[in-house]
Amino acid sequence: MRSNAVSTKVSALLLALFLAACQTAQAPKTTAPTASTAAASVQTASLPVISYAPETAVERGFSALVLNASTGQELYAVDADSPRFPASLTKMMTLYLLFDEVSSGRYSLSSPLKVSANAAAQPPAKLGLKAGTTITVEQAARALAVKSANDVGIVVAENIAGSEAAFARQMTRQARALGLTKTRFVNATGLPDPAQVTTARDMAKLGLALKRRFPQYASYYRAKSFNYNGRTFRATNNLLGKVSGVDGLKTGYIRMAGYNLVATARRGGKQLIVVVMGGKSEAARDQEVTRLIEAHF
Repeated sequence: MRSNAVSTKVSALLLALFLAACQTAQAPKTTAPTASTAAASVQTASLPVISYAPETAVERGFSALVLNASTGQELYAVDADSPRFPASLTKMMTLYLLFDEVSSGRYSLSSPLKVSANAAAQPPAKLGLKAGTTITVEQAARALAVKSANDVGIVVAENIAGSEAAFARQMTRQARALGLTKTRFVNATGLPDPAQVTTARDMAKLGLALKRRFPQYASYYRAKSFNYNGRTFRATNNLLGKVSGVDGLKTGYIRMAGYNLVATARRGGKQLIVVVMGGKSEAARDQEVTRLIEAHF
């Protein structure tokens, strides 16, 4: 009896091993990544690491910073290092990389940039570019600085890097090179994306870098309007011509960010850069930036 019991157990064990082997042989091969999975892994790995998880740490909130633009001295700060969504402040980096291309000689201000169907399909604010047409580098830069045109942002990204995703990686690498340690870009426009994050301090650094490295384009940020294809586009920076000394720089708004503004101003020999992020309204943002300018001159 004991011999039969042992034989039965051995047989059961052999059957279990056989079935397990069959399951292993028939199971789909999931360990080898597909081409798309591998590409996604490479893209993710190529993005610089930031010190917090943007999907969970970023929120709409108020931040403010005032710096002496000549010395970098901090004059005022409220949550200046808290993660925020940049909105169209993003386009300061798009401009930085575009001007860098001109500086390198790859483009001139008169170089034509091709407009793709993807660029033409972007939501407002936009110039209304048509697929298959071109826009010059200078026109593109002025449109970004004055109108904050999303279609132009995509045109710049695609012409420089081949795709917006590749351009965004260049943007983030440049951010690291400039010391923007808490900024990560995933698009060229600032349109909503929870992974696109920054701080008021990083945006102040970017604004200063943009004006210091490329002073020849300062008039672009001071312009109250921009003419293109028979149309006049008014500047999004409402403080130009209204607040003494204001000479730039960039506005931004998406619902998840609130109303943002990086403003530069000069009076006499003193220069300020003022950042307000998360304003409750355009008017409230402009009033706060104006208050900070007046308080620190």
